[in-house]
Amino acid sequence: MNIYKSIKYLGESPLVNMGSIRLRQPIPTNEVENVDPFLLLHHYGPYAISEFNNPFDLGPHPHRGFEPITLLFQGEQLHRDSLGNESVVKSGDVQWTTAGRGIIHAEAPTKEFVKKGGDLEGIQLWLNLPAKLKMITPDYQHVKSDDMSIVTDFSENIHLKVVAGDQKNKFGKIKTQTPVNVFMIEATGKGELDIEIPTNHQSCVYLLDGEAVINNEATLSKGKTQLITFNLDGDAIKLETKSRSKLIVISGEPIKEKIAQYGPYVMNNQTELLEAMRDYQNGKMGHLY
Repeated sequence: MNIYKSIKYLGESPLVNMGSIRLRQPIPTNEVENVDPFLLLHHYGPYAISEFNNPFDLGPHPHRGFEPITLLFQGEQLHRDSLGNESVVKSGDVQWTTAGRGIIHAEAPTKEFVKKGGDLEGIQLWLNLPAKLKMITPDYQHVKSDDMSIVTDFSENIHLKVVAGDQKNKFGKIKTQTPVNVFMIEATGKGELDIEIPTNHQSCVYLLDGEAVINNEATLSKGKTQLITFNLDGDAIKLETKSRSKLIVISGEPIKEKIAQYGPYVMNNQTELLEAMRDYQNGKMGHLY
């Protein structure tokens, strides 16, 4: 029998400005610095993309020392990087970049999507890498929605896609550098599902849309409480949906290392940050035009 994890924190999802983009940032906040090993959670959109409105056009920029991850819930994005990868990420797909010692990438709605118009919505996660892996060879993984394993509840109203890690003996196709679970969940109505999470994983649930009850005690609803973090106890989270809803569940073994961060670089000390900036300026992270 599952023992539900105790709730550590209930939080909102405040809007912040990132250049020309306005998005929700439940992690980090003044109350939640991180959910180690996850350092950042951005919920962008839904934006009504058209030829007259396209704020989410992110030109070439570098990363080092962590893994930027995009879970796309609506729309279509083009990914390009300095490794030579170019792929169209569609609704329900995932792109998982291992920045390692350095990568330059760009992402934006495809020209075709901008021309026809539509809603763009997604989650970006920053997953830390331990010191011993921060300078590994960079990599890029793109997994299509149809290729992911799915777990459903008894009513078949809840569909949990296993992006990374495992759930009820179904496994994600993403190759991870550290022990993590990333699940995308969409519900079409009322349902209940116990989601198994290792006791030693830091974990959280984030609601993009709809309404859900967690562990029979806490309600998530859009515009109110959208984030729940948990203590290092128990081995499951109970999810109960009331209506059409979208959520993610993430968990991982905490790295417990000192973090030094500046812009797109996540390292362990200031010297490493200065080296990252110098290496980027000297072209050691590759080029993307």
